Amino acid sequence: MNTVIAFIVIFGSLVFFHELGHFIFAKRAGILCREFAIGFGPKIFAHKKGETVYTIRLLPLGGYVRMAGEDPEMTELRAGQRIGVIFNEQDEAIHLIVNGRDRFKEARVIEIEKADLEHELIITGYEEGEDELKTFRVHREALMTEDHLSTQIAPYDRQFNSKTLPKRAMAIFAGPLFNFILAFIIFVVLAMIQGIPTNEPQLGEVIEGGAAVEAGLQEGDRIISIDNEIMSSWEDIVTVIQKSPGEELAFNIERGEEQLTIPVTPSAQEAEGKTYGMIGVYTPFEKSFFGAFVYGAKDVYAWTIQIIQLLGTIVTGQFTIDMLSGPVGIYVSTDTVAQSGILNLAKWAGVLSINLGIMNLLPLPALDGGRLLFFFYEAVRGKPVDRQMEGMIHFVGFALLMLLMIVVTWNDIQRFFL
Repeated sequence: MNTVIAFIVIFGSLVFFHELGHFIFAKRAGILCREFAIGFGPKIFAHKKGETVYTIRLLPLGGYVRMAGEDPEMTELRAGQRIGVIFNEQDEAIHLIVNGRDRFKEARVIEIEKADLEHELIITGYEEGEDELKTFRVHREALMTEDHLSTQIAPYDRQFNSKTLPKRAMAIFAGPLFNFILAFIIFVVLAMIQGIPTNEPQLGEVIEGGAAVEAGLQEGDRIISIDNEIMSSWEDIVTVIQKSPGEELAFNIERGEEQLTIPVTPSAQEAEGKTYGMIGVYTPFEKSFFGAFVYGAKDVYAWTIQIIQLLGTIVTGQFTIDMLSGPVGIYVSTDTVAQSGILNLAKWAGVLSINLGIMNLLPLPALDGGRLLFFFYEAVRGKPVDRQMEGMIHFVGFALLMLLMIVVTWNDIQRFFL
């Protein structure tokens, strides 16, 4: 049960920050954001604040920010159509009722001759019982109700496609960017709590049952030499220990005001067909407020390079389907990491956040990277790709990604449970 909660909290946080990036920069660009959703499928929670509906949906496998103008979403008002209209004190239409106007007693019935809800924001038509053609102004935040669903209209300057190319690109790029920012925050906080790994020739936390504990070594011991070989760094200590499995080593240490010589025999550990010596000691750490920020940035960079190198195996042909993990694989890995403590779980969340950011930047249809690729093409060409063609490409790409997700999930199930 704890693993389920940890998985939902971690995955939900990653998705939340990703969508928050889209949301913040879309709002800064003046785009009307209709919905901020975590998950897909049926709603299990919805709350409207301002012009945005915040929802949590049943399947916690992603999320989205629904921006005005990205998809066909408004009913087009046609000539001859009769609708109900509610006006404010300034005689502006603030509510357009396409059907079911009997429920709104204050609505005036208008037979439409012409309607422009994007640019001019007017409705021209005949009010019921009158023969004079009139033009009515429509409020910029007017609602349109059809089949009991009310939607705020979006003047063209509030739509996604009305914005400049840099603003549109930033609204899309901000999602992955916020995943990197989240990872940075996590790594900085962890560095402040745990400290920063240092290369000093000193012992960090000792592991119960390890050779170091059995020999009497303690956390904080400073290693002067091993078998009379001077130790000037933590790397020197690791090198000597790893190449000496099963061999007794004389550790000359400094503990407080004392200098001691303690014999230690590293245990043998098999890894990648080789045998290494281990004594069960972690890297030493030191506390530094400003250093934590530097270390956080370095950690983000290191994990980014490592993940990109893994993706590079696709090009070299070394990539296999087993190297991919879907929700099932991530859940199993989360369960394993959770057993090693909350700090390691937080580190895992940071790594997953970087991974989510990088994967979304891949130039594939339906991903943020695919949309950015279309923007790049638009910048070079001088005009956007046909919207219907782009929509079709993203639809096909999304379908293929869902198919890949099914294959990866089935592979995870076979690997871990069958």
